[in-house]
Amino acid sequence: MENGIENIQIGIAGMSCQKCVQSITGILQALPGVAQVDVSLAAGQASLAYDPAKVSIEQFKNAIEDAGFDVV
Repeated sequence: MENGIENIQIGIAGMSCQKCVQSITGILQALPGVAQVDVSLAAGQASLAYDPAKVSIEQFKNAIEDAGFDVV
């Protein structure tokens, strides 16, 4: 963990296509402190590298749910 960057995987239900992946990727990348986002339709999850001093896991969950998907 360099520069305070942490990694997390968040399960996401409700994704059905690449448009869903692109939507979630854009929403998460727009949050402050997010260094990298990799959303996998096949795995049903988002992998994030982020600065916990700037953004919280709760903010990730809220952003995903606000977009119409479920966090699992």
